[in-house]
Amino acid sequence: MSVNIVLLIVGLGIIFLAAELFTNAIEWFGKHLRISEGAIGSVFAAVGTALPETMVPIIAFINGGKSNHDAGVGAILGAPMMLSTLAMFVTGAAVLIFASQGHRKRSIQADYKVVGRDLRTFFAVYLLALLAAFLPTKALKLAVAGLLVLFYAWYVRQTLLCPDCENAESEMRPLYFRRRKEVPELVWVIAQLLLGLALIIFGAKIFVNCVSAVSAALGISAVVLSVIITPIATELPEKFNSITWMRHKKDTLALGNITGAMVFQSSLLPAIGILFTGWGLSDLGHAGIAAILIALLASSVLWGEMMLLKKLSPYSLLAGGLIYALYPIYVFGIAHGRP
Repeated sequence: MSVNIVLLIVGLGIIFLAAELFTNAIEWFGKHLRISEGAIGSVFAAVGTALPETMVPIIAFINGGKSNHDAGVGAILGAPMMLSTLAMFVTGAAVLIFASQGHRKRSIQADYKVVGRDLRTFFAVYLLALLAAFLPTKALKLAVAGLLVLFYAWYVRQTLLCPDCENAESEMRPLYFRRRKEVPELVWVIAQLLLGLALIIFGAKIFVNCVSAVSAALGISAVVLSVIITPIATELPEKFNSITWMRHKKDTLALGNITGAMVFQSSLLPAIGILFTGWGLSDLGHAGIAAILIALLASSVLWGEMMLLKKLSPYSLLAGGLIYALYPIYVFGIAHGRP
């Protein structure tokens, strides 16, 4: 038991470090392609930080077995919930803290065309992924998976080609492989990308192999354990990036980094889940359905404020923390018959 816990932590640590390497490189890759700040945040940085969530379920499904199956489903469903709740909460708290220190204003000055499109797309595709669980045949579910992939392709195209979106330049962190170079060569960017990817796969294998043993020893469903702990490691780089960008008043990049990952993880990851599993109510379970509903609720709060008030405040971001608390209350309380 203790050995598995240590290995689980090691696996999460490797994923964390690898995601940081990969994200840092993917931002520079976007810069080399002369992509706008909104697109770098919503597509390149978001995909980079979402990659670990993609590798964990794929490896889990390839390994096979009921516990690995549940761990894979949990990894798919945990990331959108974490991003739409805790990631937003941390970002909102950062805005208020930095404002109190005089580093920025309390108001969020983001490109709401980018953020609004992300939130609308997330809500639509994730709701579609939920509805797929109620479809009676595998063929219909696969058709939904195809739609989810097409939706994401459309989203990427709209983000990259958006003529009305902001194109402000942002200060880049040095590439880890070439810290003394103001603009690192593309070959070094690609080399860091590949190393980050390799480490993500290595860390994901360690994680998947240990999560089943730990969940069984603790008497917790592998779905619940994976929903809760997988994003803690795989989303940390994303949260830290967004906090840093908020301090430097790069609100579009900070929010796009989160909302773009939400779109990726609500479309391509469920499509992977549909492909490898039955994606029915029995596969998702009450814990999986709850994770989807909580993510949809949290995104609705943000989307609603933008629609009604034409802005996004740090206080609506903070509400994500309260909404996230509903999940452990449900799965560890009501769902198990405890007060």
